Amino acid sequence: QTAKTKVINSCLNPVWNEDLAFSVKEPLGVLKLEVFDWDRFKFDDKMGHAFINLQPLTSASKLKRALQLTTGETKLRKVAPDSDNCLLADSFITYLNGEIIMDVRLRLCDVESGELYVTVKWIDHPTTPIHVRKC
Repeated sequence: QTAKTKVINSCLNPVWNEDLAFSVKEPLGVLKLEVFDWDRFKFDDKMGHAFINLQPLTSASKLKRALQLTTGETKLRKVAPDSDNCLLADSFITYLNGEIIMDVRLRLCDVESGELYVTVKWIDHPTTPIHVRKC
């Protein structure tokens, strides 16, 4: 599945604040984010990519059900930077008033520098969608 954000012109530090939703049939795997510099008359230039391992979110979802959480805020899991993700720092998966949320700071791969700040929201459904909020 692919989704695109709007183009932000003439900005070195763009902020999207867009929600993107994906349905996940097989929750094992990664969410890959690719960043491009848009060109009107040529091919877009790839600026880098980052990825998030989805397995910790599925584990946190199972833990939420096992603990029978309904309201409030509970840190379910800590995710550390490793070879399975592009995290710049530790991230916590939190249960907050019915939602499983992970705020992440990602480094872009294959470029000299670049970071993404993303909020991933996991919602349990028969086909579980992932909501990504780019910040």
